[in-house]
Amino acid sequence: MKLRATFIGFTAILMWSFLALFTAASGKMPPFQLSAMCFAIGSVPGLVVLILKPSRLTLLKQPAKVWLTGIAGLFGYHFLYFTALRNAPAVEAGLIAYLWPLLIVVGSALLPGERLRWYHVAGALAGLCGTFLIVGRNGIDFDGAYAVGYGAAFLCAFTWSGYSLLTRRFEAVSTDVVTGFCLATSILSFFCHLGLETTVWPATGFEWIAVIGLGLLPVGAAFYAWDYGVKNGDIQILGAASYAAPLLSTLILTLFGFAEPSWRIALACLLVTGGAVLAAQEMFRRKSGLRPAAAE
Repeated sequence: MKLRATFIGFTAILMWSFLALFTAASGKMPPFQLSAMCFAIGSVPGLVVLILKPSRLTLLKQPAKVWLTGIAGLFGYHFLYFTALRNAPAVEAGLIAYLWPLLIVVGSALLPGERLRWYHVAGALAGLCGTFLIVGRNGIDFDGAYAVGYGAAFLCAFTWSGYSLLTRRFEAVSTDVVTGFCLATSILSFFCHLGLETTVWPATGFEWIAVIGLGLLPVGAAFYAWDYGVKNGDIQILGAASYAAPLLSTLILTLFGFAEPSWRIALACLLVTGGAVLAAQEMFRRKSGLRPAAAE
């Protein structure tokens, strides 16, 4: 059960790796408009399930803390991420924001029934180094003039890691509530769009397909898969494996001609893959019937 849930959680990471490609192909829509449209699309599968199985509507009746956590996680993360990109260079902002997998691995030690091992931290740090090679491929230059953007990026990392860790504490709550989180995020993003942006619609059919793809996968199904994975799977392994997203994203962009292959990608691949395997060694040992020495 735990292995299956961890695998489902990892599919969210795979879907997030297509985020950059689909976003690049979606045209020039402003971020909050794109977020509003994609989260609206992402809520459709959940709404279909609720329509076909009305009895599941009762699963949406949850305490206020569940709704506040979910909406703050999905909307808060994207609001802070877009704020960071508006007020700081994308490279530095992206690198800071992607501290969340490391924060998940370290923070998981505070969860009931979890123990932080040296290989969890080592695997997460290896993934962080691999991410640094990918995100910082054009150089890093932190400038105090971008303090607001850097601060938003840090809050972004803490918001998503906090959401993921708190979600684990709501393991009895059905993943059906993610439908409500997506709808609420879509509505809040829509109001942000009205107040901050000018509407720009996709110019071609291909751009519309990219927007729909974003809504169905990276900004849709991925959140349902992640919710199920962190609630029922190995959150430490998922945290370390999350560093695969920027690597896979870069590989996909390279495959489609949006980026050039380089030694950085090869080295990052070794660091991210090796870090994920290292962090997952306890699961491998359990599957083979062995116990890790560190657990003694």
